[in-house]
Amino acid sequence: MKTLFSAILMVVFAAGIHAQNRLENAKKQASQNKELILLNFSGSDWCIPCIKLHKNIIETDEFKKLETENIIVYINADFPRNKKNQLSTELKKENASLADQYNKKGLFPYTLLLNSEGKILKSWEGLPSENTLAFSKEIRGIKENQK
Repeated sequence: MKTLFSAILMVVFAAGIHAQNRLENAKKQASQNKELILLNFSGSDWCIPCIKLHKNIIETDEFKKLETENIIVYINADFPRNKKNQLSTELKKENASLADQYNKKGLFPYTLLLNSEGKILKSWEGLPSENTLAFSKEIRGIKENQK
């Protein structure tokens, strides 16, 4: 009985650790490289503004420069609905945990700029009104003010 109880505790503990794995890794990387964290909540296969945000901003070369130039660490917490696009159980749990912490209202898209401790510096509800260049410039400006 002790062995069974210990095994159950280990599984629960391991699941709890994994639930924040991407965010904890992002915090660690952001801290080491003096980066910010951009956390985006999306519904990639049902939310039209989310799809536009990814196509017109996140998938652009200008946005990708933010990652390659160590300005941001990007995390996408996706909540697809179509069966063919479903995420792994672990990723679903992790995204739900991120939503519990940062997106209690269930907004889509909802984008947050966090510091390396996870503190919210800026948020965008819905599709940002800025184009990619202005969006990137705003993030760069916030990072400059963090120094």
